[in-house]
Amino acid sequence: MAVLSQIIVNNGRMMTGLAERMLAGVKPEQFARSPRIGGEVVNANHPAFNYGHLSLYPARLLEMAGLDPAEAKTPDGYMDLFKNGVECRDDPEGTIYPSMEEIVSVFRKSHEAALHAYESLPDDKLNRPNPMGGRMTEMLPTVAHAATFLLGPHLAMHLGQVSTWRRCMGLGPAM
Repeated sequence: MAVLSQIIVNNGRMMTGLAERMLAGVKPEQFARSPRIGGEVVNANHPAFNYGHLSLYPARLLEMAGLDPAEAKTPDGYMDLFKNGVECRDDPEGTIYPSMEEIVSVFRKSHEAALHAYESLPDDKLNRPNPMGGRMTEMLPTVAHAATFLLGPHLAMHLGQVSTWRRCMGLGPAM
């Protein structure tokens, strides 16, 4: 394994391990619910939204590296539900978001596909310019920069939201 791919994959595996721990004690009927404290809704993204949102990026990682994204593609409708900027909605009837089982399965499959592919990427592919364009390429100029962000801090940010949600739901820490 090349040095850059080793760093990226190790960080990604640590973050996906944390994602697994964050699911401890979460019941399917809670997964897409907004927390309430004292009867007031807490504006905290629930796990359904966070795991669905995070599932969108592994296919992009494969595309950025010039690889086939098919193994990491999300089901139809995920982009509309989970893309950046879409509001996380409380789903008490379970009619807005797919089931916990589906979303978690898609999250696991998409991330495993990207991590497996990145294990064998040579540094020269990772040092190619980030094809995302605009501000993302300015901030993250190479594929390695983008992959490091998407499999590290990006996951951590959203898992931090899940951690907050857990506390509001009375589930306590997962670490």
